[in-house]
Amino acid sequence: MRSKLVTGIVLAVVAVMFVASAAMAAEKMLCVSNQDLKGQETVASCLAKGERFAIVDQYGIVHIMTPEEIALTKAFNPKAFETQAFGIKYQKEAPIVPMPPVGDQLP
Repeated sequence: MRSKLVTGIVLAVVAVMFVASAAMAAEKMLCVSNQDLKGQETVASCLAKGERFAIVDQYGIVHIMTPEEIALTKAFNPKAFETQAFGIKYQKEAPIVPMPPVGDQLP
């Protein structure tokens, strides 16, 4: 009986840590050159048109992406460019950048 209680507590703590770590990684990719985007296009199609993007973290810190950073991000996390593109005006509606593949799934 006691071991079941301990197991339950351990599982609850692990679940809370998993949820907290997912919430901490709440970075969004926002278009800075077209602030009126509201998901009409993907990030990749906007980049092909020459739009510029920034990563905004959960604290509101903005990092404008250079062409080199975009190329490396495409190599390590291609799903980030399949999401819908949002401008700064609609930042609350923008999706969180998806997590990159783990371990042996990396290119």
